[in-house]
Amino acid sequence: MDAAMTERLVEAQRNEITEHHVYLRLAAREKNPANRDVLERIAADERKHYEFWGERTGQAPPPRRGKLLKYTWLARLLGLTFAIKLMERGEEGAQVNYAEVAEHVSEARGIIEDEEKHEKALVAMLDEERLRYVGSVVLGLSDALVELTGALAGLTLALQNNRLIALIGLVTGVAASLSMAASEYLSTKSEAADAASGDDAVKSPIKAATYTGIAYVFAVAALVAPFLLLETPVLALGVSLAAAMAIVFVFTYYISVARDLPLGRRFGEMAGLVLGVSALSFGIGFLLRLALGVEV
Repeated sequence: MDAAMTERLVEAQRNEITEHHVYLRLAAREKNPANRDVLERIAADERKHYEFWGERTGQAPPPRRGKLLKYTWLARLLGLTFAIKLMERGEEGAQVNYAEVAEHVSEARGIIEDEEKHEKALVAMLDEERLRYVGSVVLGLSDALVELTGALAGLTLALQNNRLIALIGLVTGVAASLSMAASEYLSTKSEAADAASGDDAVKSPIKAATYTGIAYVFAVAALVAPFLLLETPVLALGVSLAAAMAIVFVFTYYISVARDLPLGRRFGEMAGLVLGVSALSFGIGFLLRLALGVEV
């Protein structure tokens, strides 16, 4: 092998040993025995990769400390599955030239293909509570974003008073969050009753309602805040819509990584709904203000 190929293999080694230590750290703090076993098995695979490349390079590079800390903290903040899927995406990006490597190391192609399939199967086995409740979070966020942006847009043209708009928005938002949480509780309770007994993946109605309510209140706070901080109603509405788009993008990105779903189409659908409802409500608010002769 030439020097350039050896350098690529050393980089591959460094990635493998880094991910080996990431998985070991995640396994050490994982309370679920099944998940811990999955993580330990993936860590062992990464170690085998490292040793395989080491036999070809004759080197033993250390792990990347920055990457190790990054994914360890991402797992703590955003969940085990999200961190692992994001790390595996990065690994896939680093493996685009492995076909070229296989021309120099004949055993590489078969080993890499086998290990990739094995790792994907192991990652798919991960069972994480927060992903079981992601539907409840989606319900809370999507409902709040669509309903409240529409309401705020209509109120902006109808009232043109930021304090009054914020007050009505908060009252409407809090009441709606309680209503949505109650609806999610009843819906999940009904699903749990219909599920087979002994299914440990069944959602808790209380937790589902809590996730829905918290997500809704978070969205309400983010959307109403501009009307409390700014003086111009239209500017406040613009900032509120920008906040809605940011929330949609961040959460859609999280879902796309954690569940291996396409980002662009899902973001476009949600953003289109939010902006479409807001534009329609904006016009309705203007027409109602003219029709009723309301002056505030």
